Amino acid sequence: METILPPPEPVLVPVVESAALFPVRRVYCVGRNYADHAREMGHDPNREPPFFFGKPGDAIVPGGGDIPYPPATSELHHEVELVVALSRGGRDIPVAAALDCVFGYAVGLDLTRRDLQARAKEKGQPWDMAKGFDHSGPVSPLVPAARIGHPRAGGIWLRVNGEVRQRGDLAQMTWSVAEILAHLSGYVALAPGDLVFTGTPAGVGPLAKGDRVRCGIDGLGELEIALV
Repeated sequence: METILPPPEPVLVPVVESAALFPVRRVYCVGRNYADHAREMGHDPNREPPFFFGKPGDAIVPGGGDIPYPPATSELHHEVELVVALSRGGRDIPVAAALDCVFGYAVGLDLTRRDLQARAKEKGQPWDMAKGFDHSGPVSPLVPAARIGHPRAGGIWLRVNGEVRQRGDLAQMTWSVAEILAHLSGYVALAPGDLVFTGTPAGVGPLAKGDRVRCGIDGLGELEIALV
C-alpha cells in the first residue's frame, strides 16, 4: 500500500562487538529513583511508587557525539542513567520474570530543560517540552545481558570538561530494574525495542555551549557528547 509520506527512518542503536542494530520503539524514563537526587530536587526520598515520563523514540542519539544546545532554555541539565533495552515485553509482568525481557544495557543521558520543567511544575503542567525535545537522549552502544549479566551495583559517574559532577552507584537505586519493569508494565504493554532510563544520582547541574560531557557506568561502558 502506498503511503502519503515516506515512513520515518528508524532509530537504531549499535550493539557492542556486533554488526547488529537495536531498533528503538518507545522510550520510558523513571523519575527520582535515587534518594540523594530526590533530596537535591526538594522531594521526600522515601520509597514511594515509581513514576514515569517519556521521550520520543527519535530523541535518542545513538553513540552520542555533537549535540546542538536546545532552543527555549537557559538551564540545560545533565542526568546520567543506566538504560535498559527490551527484547520482550508484555503486561503485568511479575518482578521474578522481568529480567527475562531485557536484551541489554547502555549508558544514557537524560538531558533536561530545567527552567521549563520548573515552570511546568509550578503551573501543574506536563513536562513534555522539558524532557522530550530533539536530541535529548544520547545513548551509548548496547551491551547484551548475555555478556555482562544484569548489573545491580557499580559506579555511575559524569564529568563536564573533566570535572566530576555526578558520582553514585547502581546499588543506590530505590527501585531495581526488575521492579521498574514490573511497575511500568502495569501501566502500558511493554514491547521489543523499548528503552527504559532508570533514574540519575545526585549532582545534576547546568551545561553550556561548548561543554564536553563524558559519563559512564563501571563495567558497562562510556558515553561522550559535546554541546555545539
